[in-house]
Amino acid sequence: MNKPVVLIGMGEMGGVFARGFLRSGYPVFPVTRDMDISEQAEQISEPELVLLAVAEKDLHPVLEKIPEPWRDKLVLLQNELLPNDWQKHQLSNPTVISVWFEKKKGQDAKVIIPSPVYGPNAELIHDALDSIDIASRVLDSEEQLLFELVVKNLYILTTNISGLETGGNVGELWQAHREVAEAVAKDVISIQQALTGEIFDVQSLMDAMLVAIDGDPQHMCMGRSAPGRLQRALSLANEKGIEVPKLQAIASSF
Repeated sequence: MNKPVVLIGMGEMGGVFARGFLRSGYPVFPVTRDMDISEQAEQISEPELVLLAVAEKDLHPVLEKIPEPWRDKLVLLQNELLPNDWQKHQLSNPTVISVWFEKKKGQDAKVIIPSPVYGPNAELIHDALDSIDIASRVLDSEEQLLFELVVKNLYILTTNISGLETGGNVGELWQAHREVAEAVAKDVISIQQALTGEIFDVQSLMDAMLVAIDGDPQHMCMGRSAPGRLQRALSLANEKGIEVPKLQAIASSF
């Protein structure tokens, strides 16, 4: 029998991965918020992997509690994720997937574009998702992973924050409000470069974002998390001493 897969967080996204692992022949051991992680690690000291399917706001508190036997087994999937998020916890080589499918209660998972994944357990993640017809692709390097994480951040932040001004879906945003989207994207890229210490090819990032927009042009720009994303972006810009005029203009309109 295969070693068990530990799932920390059993919301909609965790449920998708659980089904994929089970279909691939891996026992799934769920850890919910009312369970003590250290106690569970004593029961399953050598899992195949440990998937953190918690929300962005819960990622760092959970990472602080990960027991030593699980630290080299981690798989991360959160939005707004960058390498410094795991490096600050002295994690050197987690498996990371940039999730490009959505799962809402009562609905099947909807793929926008294939989800890139990189790390020691990338093939296992790919196979598990493939078993439930969710497309993914295994990356070849950390450099590719960083680019893909920044693309996802660019898409989420640009569409969410622009949506605070324009409303509508991502297709309408690009067709009817491109100046807004491009101004927000410029500010977002500045923040991403400051956070990573890298200089990215802006056109390559924009082209990759447009592939995602074309993948689901009816996807709504703005959800409940949009105001919080704007405030986090402004806080990071202030911390890094970066001018983000469009983000500030949108914030001032509320």
